[in-house]
Amino acid sequence: MRKHSNRISRICFLLVAGGAALSLPGFGQNYNFDFLPSLPAPRNQIFAVGATPHFDVSSLPAGTFDQDASGPAPEQDAERPGLVKRSVKRVLKDQAGIYRGPFKPSNFKWDALVLAGTTVLLIEDRHIENNLPSGHYTFYQTTSDVAIGALGASAGAVWLYGIKTDNPHAKETGVLTLETLVNTFLIYTPMQLIAARERPGEGNGHGDFLKHSSINTSFPGGHAMFTFAMATIVSHEYSQKWVQVLAYTAASAVTVSRFLARDHWASDMFVGGALGIGIGAHVFHAHCDPDLSDSCKHHMRFIF
Repeated sequence: MRKHSNRISRICFLLVAGGAALSLPGFGQNYNFDFLPSLPAPRNQIFAVGATPHFDVSSLPAGTFDQDASGPAPEQDAERPGLVKRSVKRVLKDQAGIYRGPFKPSNFKWDALVLAGTTVLLIEDRHIENNLPSGHYTFYQTTSDVAIGALGASAGAVWLYGIKTDNPHAKETGVLTLETLVNTFLIYTPMQLIAARERPGEGNGHGDFLKHSSINTSFPGGHAMFTFAMATIVSHEYSQKWVQVLAYTAASAVTVSRFLARDHWASDMFVGGALGIGIGAHVFHAHCDPDLSDSCKHHMRFIF
């Protein structure tokens, strides 16, 4: 029994010693293992006994090391800010430019023209109002609503056409028209609150300022302001004379009809139209693509 136990111990010792010997470097180069039965080599063998370990790179999938060579992939969240965030930043930048616009030396001549016209009309407002034809107020209001609706629908249709056909010029027209309306509203609302002017037929009939307590006041003329802003974008985007005539005719029809309907004083409509043209021109030249419109090309050449 003891003899059998000693034999088992020797066998275990030899197995352990043999395993340790195989792990030693160069072992396979110094000893012959011809007495061992030959075994088939594993497929895609990476390590070989008695040889320097190596990797078979050709067996790896294509593109395994591409990411390491080009560096870590950028995070998706850091690509671009969202549409709302970019739009808000752009509108705020436009507002700053619009408020600074009158103080640019290149605009002084336009400032003088608008101030002179406004002063004359403020003096003559009551006289002009008293000499307007009476009646047909509903007709004039309907005319203004139809004209402003047609102009807005046309701009919207151009935008939808641009989106559907992937037309960059039509898409730019729609986007800039919408941004112009937003910028116009942000100028129109505080001016209405600050001026607080009474409409014709309200109060003592003199069109006094600082009397109204709501946004729906007389100064400046909102319909004129919004329609001339839209007409300016359209006429700058498309330099064809017939497009410009149609756009400004629609804006003028809105302005005159609201005035004849006794909704505003003459000075209100004049200031509203001038502001609309100024806001539309600023937004267009700030964001237009010179490859799409001749007006933008001409402006770029004038600047540079």
